Amino acid sequence: MASRSLPANGSVAKLRARQRELAQRVAELTWDLGGLTYEMAIRDHYRLDVLARRAAELQEADAQLGEVQRLLASSEAGVHGQCSSCGAVHSRGAAYCWQCGAPLLSEARPEALSAAASGAAAASGAAAVNSAGAVNAAGANDAFGAGRG
Repeated sequence: MASRSLPANGSVAKLRARQRELAQRVAELTWDLGGLTYEMAIRDHYRLDVLARRAAELQEADAQLGEVQRLLASSEAGVHGQCSSCGAVHSRGAAYCWQCGAPLLSEARPEALSAAASGAAAASGAAAVNSAGAVNAAGANDAFGAGRG
């Protein structure tokens, strides 16, 4: 299990620092949104566009905080991966690195599937003939089955 330990390049320390920054930002945005709503309420003049824009900003920061918390939790539990470009840890299923933006998932196709697909293509391209010389069901002569023996 030592091979799956946290990388020594400090990416976990960076994640913890980012978590603190985002938690502070979420707290500030929450406080600001509440104050803005209160000010609008006492003036009885609501600007929904302003509230929606601020709420969207809060929601984005909260989503980023949630992802960083998931990354930290998974790295502490030993379920993580490491970016091949920058070495930052990432959570299972992440499509892009949170630090450098490099794609994490490759479109590799297992060899067994590739072989099966090429074998199926070859089999569908030629009609198989049984020992009596009749064409099988995959390669029937016409729509009415005239080639059956």
